[in-house]
Amino acid sequence: MKKILSFIVAFLFATSAFANTVTIVTSFPKDLSGKFKAAFEKKYPNIKVEIVGKKTTAGIKYIQETKSNNTTDLFWASAPDAFEVLKGDGLLQKYTSKAKGIPSKVGSYPVNDPDGFYTGFAAAGYGIMWNTRYLKANKLPAPQQWSDLTNPVYFGHVGMSAPSRSGTTHLTVETWLQGVGFDKGWALSKEMAANFKTVTARSFGVPDGVNSGDFGVGIVIDFFGLSSIGSGFPVDFVYPKVSTLVPANIGIINNAPNKKNAQLFIDFLLSTKGQETLLDPKIRRLPVNPNTYSKAPKGFPNPFKDKSIGAAVKFDVDLSKSRYNLINSMFDVMITYRLDELRDAMSAIYKAEAALKKKSNSKASALIKEARALIAKNPISEAKANDAEFNKIFKKKRKKAKDIEKYAGTRQAEVEAGWDKAVVANYSAAKKKAEQALKLL
Repeated sequence: MKKILSFIVAFLFATSAFANTVTIVTSFPKDLSGKFKAAFEKKYPNIKVEIVGKKTTAGIKYIQETKSNNTTDLFWASAPDAFEVLKGDGLLQKYTSKAKGIPSKVGSYPVNDPDGFYTGFAAAGYGIMWNTRYLKANKLPAPQQWSDLTNPVYFGHVGMSAPSRSGTTHLTVETWLQGVGFDKGWALSKEMAANFKTVTARSFGVPDGVNSGDFGVGIVIDFFGLSSIGSGFPVDFVYPKVSTLVPANIGIINNAPNKKNAQLFIDFLLSTKGQETLLDPKIRRLPVNPNTYSKAPKGFPNPFKDKSIGAAVKFDVDLSKSRYNLINSMFDVMITYRLDELRDAMSAIYKAEAALKKKSNSKASALIKEARALIAKNPISEAKANDAEFNKIFKKKRKKAKDIEKYAGTRQAEVEAGWDKAVVANYSAAKKKAEQALKLL
């Protein structure tokens, strides 16, 4: 009898302990998740927050793979297209928070999923940060627009992460493609990339590089720049005109074991305390409650007053989701793994263009124009990139160039190999034409 009672007590204790947790899969850094964990546990001391840190794409995969024995309550990340993937897979459940004062839109984008499967708790935009001391030491102007970063003066001074390694960087690339058009967007991407010092392995490697002065300028999600400013680094940040503003989200996983606690956590994020926590110097996210900005530091961006932030691009999340892996593959093939070839070709073009300014030559001018056209050339058309059947080919992503060996023999590997061959040929031909032009000057 004693053994039975002991078993029942142990079972009830374990059940109670399990019920008094909330498990969150998130891509957010500890500076953010840790602050909210501490604040939530202070308000609800009987509930323990369990944080499972994973990159956005890894988090999606984890939730997909564990759905039959789910132990996750919430998915918490920036990229809205990530939530659309989980929603499409039937892995999220509806919840409408009781929080008051949250408008229906931030910029031109709905704060919450119109169908109720995920909730926006902060806004996120994409822009440029720079180290003020670095720029002064290297006599570089402060960039204001994406096109500024195509200027040869920034050669070797810019950093960015790859969209295949960061969901927020993917949104940045999609913003260019949707904001100026597919072909012009890729041309812009490659012209900026020609000035890269590096493509970092993780998204936070970009602000770290700018903060430390390893390179002067970084392409980042806004909170990287704003939190660096708040932490006292000698940096500044700007939203270029061609940008977008989308919510960072949280959603309850289908069959969440602690549904009530998950709902409490969402309500807390949208509460006065939760929204004000976003203003912490190490977080510096844009709150979705307009009233919170009265507590913001001087100069902090307010999208509810400054309508120019993210107004130029009405982000199409369905388009982004439908071609997610394909766009990442294109970036890796044309930029990440051919950065040296791209830089060499554009360096030759820069030299020829500089010489052309001193001496007019129509033949040299034509060769330079042809060289730039080869750099801008894409391996596929926009129509092909948006083709649903073609997009089904792209199921894998690479962290390293050699990772293609893991899916050698697949249709994706075959297509990417074809792209790579064309890209290398184009960059090589562009370099030769630029060198020919230089000899004429």
